[in-house]
Amino acid sequence: MATIKRFEELEVWQIARELCQFIRQLTSKEDFSRNFALKNQIEKSSGSSMDNIAEGFGRGGRQEFIQFLWISHGSTDEVKSQLYRALDHQNITEDEFNQGYELAHKLNNKLISFINYLNNTRYKGIKYQKSNQPNTKQQNTPNPQPPPKSP
Repeated sequence: MATIKRFEELEVWQIARELCQFIRQLTSKEDFSRNFALKNQIEKSSGSSMDNIAEGFGRGGRQEFIQFLWISHGSTDEVKSQLYRALDHQNITEDEFNQGYELAHKLNNKLISFINYLNNTRYKGIKYQKSNQPNTKQQNTPNPQPPPKSP
């Protein structure tokens, strides 16, 4: 398996980003945008799914990363529940609900698989490798290239 150097390379982060973008499309619709509380909650939950993957990766330790992946999993379940509320309030159609729910479900399945993989590896994380201690001068990468946009 190739070494992942940036969180943007993680498939789970890419799917979480796709979910976040999908939720943003939904909440931009006129009917949904007027439901301020639910709009803010579901956008924060989907963002939390994505951000916790990045933060956990950045911690540099396997066990911390796994903990943050579980938090991401919980945030994704929160998105699922909020999709039900949006459907019940008629802010989204049943098709939009199904599409969002399936994407969230796919993310959670991938998170579980990734957590299982990490639980079965001996690798403790970059912060436990003496030769790979971060050097603040080398760590600052000017103008990182953003990953390609999701379809």
